[in-house]
Amino acid sequence: MFDFVHSISWPMAALAALLGYLLGSIPFGLLFSYLAGAGDVRKIGSGSIGATNVLRTGNYTAAALTLLFDALKGAAAVLIARVLWGPDAALLAALAAFLGHLFPVWLGFKGGKGVAVSLGILLALYWPVGLLGFASWLAVLAVFRISSLAALVAAVVTPIYMFLFHRPQETVLTVLLAVLVIIVHQQNIHRLLRGAEPRIGAKSA
Repeated sequence: MFDFVHSISWPMAALAALLGYLLGSIPFGLLFSYLAGAGDVRKIGSGSIGATNVLRTGNYTAAALTLLFDALKGAAAVLIARVLWGPDAALLAALAAFLGHLFPVWLGFKGGKGVAVSLGILLALYWPVGLLGFASWLAVLAVFRISSLAALVAAVVTPIYMFLFHRPQETVLTVLLAVLVIIVHQQNIHRLLRGAEPRIGAKSA
């Protein structure tokens, strides 16, 4: 996938992956929902710890903070790994951070859907594509008000943007992220096909 043979040692690769996973696995959605007095966000809606599900508690501040800090942890994983071990390590840390968010060990490997953390990752890796991905997500969200649809569209078009900017390694990474996004959105896809997917901001008991 990535050529680490000449650019990074395996111990450094392991450290980059561990760093990314630990940062990515911080459950900000769960923490902010508790701090806001909204309880356990895993017991409402989709059960996700992401910003969209936090929004279903009705607490907009907690949802906004979740969005911000989930993006920041993705960006931090990339930037710290890049400074310490170089650009290839940053790619590995990015993938590990995404996996950590989706499958945090602290929560029985049940985390978020990866929208905000992927935004932070993309902005830190190559900000023009990060902005294009965010614009794509925002445009779909504004028209349809369905978070999962916006996430799926943004995930699919982001590798195209990376390819057009001639960034082959980042293109491979974003393809992997897109596959993971599709996998964790399987139930959302089924609801979208049935026309039963809830719109953004809808509360769920």
